[in-house]
Amino acid sequence: MNGFTILRSVQHYVGRIRTVRNEIRTQRFLNTLPADIRKDIGWPDLYQGRVREN
Repeated sequence: MNGFTILRSVQHYVGRIRTVRNEIRTQRFLNTLPADIRKDIGWPDLYQGRVREN
């Protein structure tokens, strides 16, 4: 492994961590919305259906 390959691996790992943290932050925000607004946007039903497909 050369230095470039190691750097790419670290960048990929950091990117995945950033993505997971952003998803958690978004979920927390959506969970704080009033129930009627969550229902209007389909939270969490649409999200859970999309996650299961991946």
